[in-house]
Amino acid sequence: MTINIIDIAYTRLKTPDVAAATDFATRILGLEPVDRAVDRLSFRSDSRMSTMSYEIGDPSETIVGFELANGEDLLNAAKTLEALGYEVRYGSHEEREQRHVSEFIAFRDPSGGRIEFAVSPQIGGNGAQLSRDAGITGFSHVGLFSRNPGRDEHFWTQICNARVSDRVGELPLLRLSQIHHSIALVPADRCGIQHINHQVQSIDDVQRSYALLSQHKVPIVFGPGRHPTSGARFVYFEGPDGMVFEYSVGVREVDEETYRERQFGFEPKSFCMWGATPKIKELST
Repeated sequence: MTINIIDIAYTRLKTPDVAAATDFATRILGLEPVDRAVDRLSFRSDSRMSTMSYEIGDPSETIVGFELANGEDLLNAAKTLEALGYEVRYGSHEEREQRHVSEFIAFRDPSGGRIEFAVSPQIGGNGAQLSRDAGITGFSHVGLFSRNPGRDEHFWTQICNARVSDRVGELPLLRLSQIHHSIALVPADRCGIQHINHQVQSIDDVQRSYALLSQHKVPIVFGPGRHPTSGARFVYFEGPDGMVFEYSVGVREVDEETYRERQFGFEPKSFCMWGATPKIKELST
């Protein structure tokens, strides 16, 4: 039975220094802090009550949560995964409260990355109250490290309902809706989150953030530029513990009736049509 994912829902990050990570997430990234605790803090970027969090721990232990429609779909997902040999764990009451969801299951993807399928992410009474004027409209997609992109693509497109929009070399860009992609599978010798994307309102927001990042000496690892695949204008930058973040605007919407996946070469111009070269190891040639 196919696991029908509605959307990407949240990321959960670990860090040895929650205070420094919190400062970055608010002062630099621009998110709204919620659920403040001594060793943990959650953040909002849109109408959902939590789209990212930091807690004390090993930075390599990242988690990505995806939304399913209802409890029945969650139960069917658990049965499907268990039948295929995946070890599935149901979230505790405390864990559900931390994530602001009614239910979730946790497992590891084929590369070993931590994945959660959740039901009913809580919605706030208003949109996120951004901690700076970053123009963020919401959490949009992630890059996932993949030890074997072909195998992992099979999981997301055959066991789950993702579709390939484009490929750059062996790197597939997978969509869950009409938005060009929600998941990028980046070839690497490790697992976990490779980058976290937030959409912004305009190219002016991208450029203003680029200026602010430069002013605060935040490492720029790619851009400003424009992806020839999705059409998005972007800037990538490095946050705490080496995590890469991206602001982008203008991502392509796909017509499911007519769109056909495309193959790009694995070279700098396939990542940026303006000539920017990525300083990210996994995207460099």
